[in-house]
Amino acid sequence: MFNKELKIAAFVLLALTVAFATVSCVDSLNTSPIDDSVVTSADVYDTPDDFRQVLAKLYAGFSATGQQGPAGMPDIQGIDEGFSSYIRQYFVHQVLTTDEGVVAWNDPGLPEFNFHSWGASNDFVMGMYSRIFYEVTLTNEFIRETQQRNEDVIRGYEAEARFLRALSYWHALDLYGGNVPFTTEADPIGAYMPNPTTPEDLFSYIESELIDILDELPAPGQNDYGRADRGAAWTLLSKLYLNAEVYIGENRATDALTYAELVIDEGGYQLDENYEYLFLADNDQADGIIFPIRFDGDNLQTFGGTNFIIHAAIGGSMSASSFGMDGGWAGHRVTPEFVSIFGDTGDRFSGFETENTGNYPTIYVPGGYQAASGYGNDWSPGEAPALISQNSDDVYTGQVYFANAGVPFKFTAESNWDAGDWGGEDGELDSAGDDLIIPQAGLHTIVVDLNEMTYSVTPAERRAMFHTDGQTLEINDWRTFNDGFAVTKWKNVTRTGEPGKRLEYADTDFPKFRLADVYLMYAEATLRGATGGDETRAVNLVNQLRERAYGNDIANITAGELDLDFILDERARELYWEGHRRTDLRRFGQYTGNEYVWSWKGNQQEGTGTNQRYEIFPIPSSDINSNLNLTQNPGY
Repeated sequence: MFNKELKIAAFVLLALTVAFATVSCVDSLNTSPIDDSVVTSADVYDTPDDFRQVLAKLYAGFSATGQQGPAGMPDIQGIDEGFSSYIRQYFVHQVLTTDEGVVAWNDPGLPEFNFHSWGASNDFVMGMYSRIFYEVTLTNEFIRETQQRNEDVIRGYEAEARFLRALSYWHALDLYGGNVPFTTEADPIGAYMPNPTTPEDLFSYIESELIDILDELPAPGQNDYGRADRGAAWTLLSKLYLNAEVYIGENRATDALTYAELVIDEGGYQLDENYEYLFLADNDQADGIIFPIRFDGDNLQTFGGTNFIIHAAIGGSMSASSFGMDGGWAGHRVTPEFVSIFGDTGDRFSGFETENTGNYPTIYVPGGYQAASGYGNDWSPGEAPALISQNSDDVYTGQVYFANAGVPFKFTAESNWDAGDWGGEDGELDSAGDDLIIPQAGLHTIVVDLNEMTYSVTPAERRAMFHTDGQTLEINDWRTFNDGFAVTKWKNVTRTGEPGKRLEYADTDFPKFRLADVYLMYAEATLRGATGGDETRAVNLVNQLRERAYGNDIANITAGELDLDFILDERARELYWEGHRRTDLRRFGQYTGNEYVWSWKGNQQEGTGTNQRYEIFPIPSSDINSNLNLTQNPGY
């Protein structure tokens, strides 16, 4: 593998899809088969380099969908190969079941993820489950072989495989509740009915496996990019412990803090100064990615992974070429409730409009940006966002969202043109002056000082990456792509603006674990009572993320503002569309039920509460029917 080109030898792939031959009537059980055409483990696992190539296949289980890609010779049967992608299925389960996403497609079983109405026969539930246990099966076989060898390098490969298995078992625990079939390298090869484990036993197994391999994994940053190291294991342990109260009813915040501190203090990681760089075609050059799932337009072609995430987000008036793609699939948007999480100080609000709750003096910001940005008609002061003077001193502030760069705007004294307007240039205002031009798209903080006749426009929340031109904020019809803001976070272009290797398949890696996530886990563990948690440090870590998002300290928070509600919203702003939201909402008690509803939750346009059984997914009917040892999750 483990440069950007992932190439897997054909004999390795063959060995993972055929049964090993058994031989009798020979002098020794260790004798090689007489028939030279028979493939045995001795053929596949000969030299350390052979083990390395099989290890590449284990990593590819999270990105590839079959033996040739993008279609043909699929790993998983019974579902479209593109749908079977590990990261694609993970996105469907973790994003589309939350306020972060609504899908417009009507593939059988897929709209049920919008509504919280899936069942045990759902093909997508089966696809995620199958992908998890396919990975477990591959890693079990690999570990079984490594344990017959004593070379240090092979033992190191074994530790990586155990990490990948622990990661998949964590997904099983999080998604299916732990009531799943359980196998390891110690179990027999061949067809049999594995016994189920329990949430408590699976939690303990994942924990013990990760702790056991820490000394065998390379130090942070000392493995090839895209391979697991100690920092990845620390991060997974922190995530396991932070969610322990959901999984096993225990508060393990202190343990979550312990491993978050190791990542922060001993990992050697640093935040990339540019948030956008983390989601581009050359994000292998970005700082702050602890463990990525790799993709490559030439050597790892798939209809899943980030190729799916980027394609599915493009539609309507969006230019596919600006995303480095050959077209759009017009699938995914965000709910208005999610959009409202982005505000001037992190408070939820309606749209991108400054609220004048104190009847302060007001001026308005009409312009040619309004229609595309969700503010009614262009050049309509009565529909334009307002700036307010909280001290009634003719200094007006507020935030305005501009969907596109290079568009004009002005300021007016009233919600009409009757009382005059101000324009100008270079920070200076003139009565009835020239149109002002916004230099870049996004949310901006605007300050107008009518005493000095000056203005400033600075980018605000840079993480609010939405396309609104031709899109409505509200989702009246989930089938219509133009209902709901589109997301522009993921792209198949480099930081210099060049497209990836191919327009059909993305180069962009999926950052499974990021340093920013660990910062927020440290802060949350501190708030949840972790022994040794430092509130001052927690505030500082959060403010580092906010300073990157705003370009300055204008949105920094104080210790009094740091609470669990803030953390949940900050995690949404920082980590959206990266596969964390469902797990986060469950931890905060806002996933099912009526505590928090969003558009189309419960199959209602305005949203409604859903049954608690949807906290986890069902064991697929096909597995229940074929393995008599399994029992279905409650309510299914």
